[in-house]
Amino acid sequence: MRIAVLKEDAANERRVAATPETIRKFAALGASLCVEEGAGRHASIPDAAYTEAGAEVAPRPQAVAGADIVLAVQAPDPTALVGAKPGAWVAATFDPFGQPEKVRAYAAAGLEALSLEFMPRITRAQSMDVLSSQSNLAGYKAVLAAADAYGRAFPMMMTAAGTITAARVFVMGVGVAGLQAIATARRLGAQVSATDVRSATKEQIQSLGAKAVFVEDVAGIEGEGSGGYATEMSEEYQRAQADLVSSHIARQDIVITTALIPGRAAPRLITDAQIATMKPGSVIFDLAVAQGGNVEGSVSDQLVERHGVTIMGYSNTPSHLAADASALFARNLYNFLSAFWDAEQQRPVLDEEIGNAVRLTQGGRVVNERLPS
Repeated sequence: MRIAVLKEDAANERRVAATPETIRKFAALGASLCVEEGAGRHASIPDAAYTEAGAEVAPRPQAVAGADIVLAVQAPDPTALVGAKPGAWVAATFDPFGQPEKVRAYAAAGLEALSLEFMPRITRAQSMDVLSSQSNLAGYKAVLAAADAYGRAFPMMMTAAGTITAARVFVMGVGVAGLQAIATARRLGAQVSATDVRSATKEQIQSLGAKAVFVEDVAGIEGEGSGGYATEMSEEYQRAQADLVSSHIARQDIVITTALIPGRAAPRLITDAQIATMKPGSVIFDLAVAQGGNVEGSVSDQLVERHGVTIMGYSNTPSHLAADASALFARNLYNFLSAFWDAEQQRPVLDEEIGNAVRLTQGGRVVNERLPS
């Protein structure tokens, strides 16, 4: 079993899909590994560290040649995988809804695409869930970046010269990223409030010491979709939520938005009119900017000023914490493949539940039921 680890091609991608830790673990299973030269450089992993861990380090053509499995953070164009074995697995993130043409290209190339975004949200797959591990870091980084742009202190400070009031932080969307954003802002000393369309998150918000801001007694409050994601709300709920948010957002110093709906553009949570009600010097961090944005006027990787409010968001937030993000991503990948490792065959053999969930292409066809064939 030969496993190749690729250097990332995508712009602004600094992560890597394997670390020396996971290289050693794969080698202990009996796999041979080849890492593309420079793959870990941006994640502070020199080539020598991979060599010491037991991997070969080589240019891409040599790394890919004869590979049974290819590991990447963002799936490369299949033309970059010439030389891999027919039917080779490629385990990576594929953005299947946003890049269907890439999925079809993998099918045409005879490669088996395993989309880590489609990992089912079940107990035994928690350690394999790259979306959760990366979102956790993204929520943390969003607060730090917003705090830096804010230009004022987060905690209340009482000094001989007077008192500095605590910053008010409002988190919109309480998934993994939102919960980490709440916890991080609280650790920095801010007054934190949060909202979500899923009523079940109220207790989670309060358990972190934040104020829960919710629409009450309106149809559609549950908002619980499959896999723990939110669904779109009723028009009545959307109006009630907009009114509530408008009155609350005007008093905030920092707003973090995190709302995503799988397979759809990010829902619009904050309009230009609402931004205009905020105090000059306030900051909004849009974690969904790469998927269309929760905030009107947000632009990936740019600081935008509207009505005296700074709007920001990264196209790839976890990549700003490349070393830790890579370590968690690589462990997710190892946990995924090692869970199905067949010692006799010296390769992983996926079961039906998880295999069918993550497999996009097989035998020259698009086979995932969530995608058009």
